[in-house]
Amino acid sequence: MTVLPGMPLRVLRNGPAPKAVSVNLPNSITLSRIATVPLLIWVLSPKFPVHTPGDQEFIAAGLFILASITDGVDGYLARRRGQITTLGMLLDPLADKLMVTTAFILLVAYNPRVMPPWIAVLVIGREFLVTGLRSIASSEGFTIDASEIGKLKTVIQIVAVVAGILNHGWDQWNWWGFPIGVHLIAMTATYWMAIVSIISAVDYFVAFWRKIDHASDRRRKRRSSVLSRRKKPAVEAESRS
Repeated sequence: MTVLPGMPLRVLRNGPAPKAVSVNLPNSITLSRIATVPLLIWVLSPKFPVHTPGDQEFIAAGLFILASITDGVDGYLARRRGQITTLGMLLDPLADKLMVTTAFILLVAYNPRVMPPWIAVLVIGREFLVTGLRSIASSEGFTIDASEIGKLKTVIQIVAVVAGILNHGWDQWNWWGFPIGVHLIAMTATYWMAIVSIISAVDYFVAFWRKIDHASDRRRKRRSSVLSRRKKPAVEAESRS
């Protein structure tokens, strides 16, 4: 191509133009879980337009159950489809922490006889602790996998939140002649969740401490080897003299 004086230059790219990066399906599911947070706040607020007894509790409980299901679905799809992205690794724990924090703060105001403030502070504090430990572990080059105790805590947490919401409308259900104590289930799940949260936090901390200890040993070995190499010229100079 001949370039004449005064002719504007254009940069020519080989091949097709790059496509815009789109949000994949797992990330879209994670974003939908984040979007349920303001919806849950609205449903459990006094300004919610549905005032039929029980409907508000059923809608809020169903919304939380649906959001909890997406927590497992997005991770499964990301691994199955090979779509694990940096955006997903950022959004997934953020969505979990938002859902947990929102649910427990709302329950303290919505049904305080089931969710005392100290349990909400305990559970939310545990979430921040685990997030902090995982951040430090990531900066040190290793990860802390979710333990079986942590998974059990998640299941009990879902039961506690759903039962706590439903207990706002019912203390007991009569299911085909069989009494179901909604209040008893909510109280039992809430206190079990507090106990399992403490055990899970200790378990995460012990796993973190063991791995960070090994990481510190590796750093000390690397540092000592570097120092020993720096001392070699001085030793050689003394031997020659």
